[in-house]
Amino acid sequence: MAEAQYRGTGRRKNSVARVRLVPGTGKITVNDRPIEEYIPFANLRQVVVQPFGVTETNGNYDVIANVNGGGFSGQSGAIRHGIARALLDVDPDFRAPLKKAGLLTRDPRMKERKKYGLKKARKAAQFSKR
Repeated sequence: MAEAQYRGTGRRKNSVARVRLVPGTGKITVNDRPIEEYIPFANLRQVVVQPFGVTETNGNYDVIANVNGGGFSGQSGAIRHGIARALLDVDPDFRAPLKKAGLLTRDPRMKERKKYGLKKARKAAQFSKR
């Protein structure tokens, strides 16, 4: 019999993460590579495991994540969002602590588009009075 798998999709900035939780030892694999190799920053790796700390399920599940788009920060946020959503499938009682920690809310902040007449989204050429 196949063991239980819990799935969740997470998004942040331009990143989309498809996350699977499998009962295991807490090993995290991102795009077929260990998380230490894929995400080089310790603080972003801490972001990824936040949902497990909130629900006190550290080391209970292996995480298999496929993520694309964006950079390190967006991808780690997307993985966190996906893990939080997958934990809801594990136990619906996790909703309250996850929601209180703000882990179920999709972060709406995106890169602002460049406007014509400006150099970037808000940066304009230097104003010269004379």
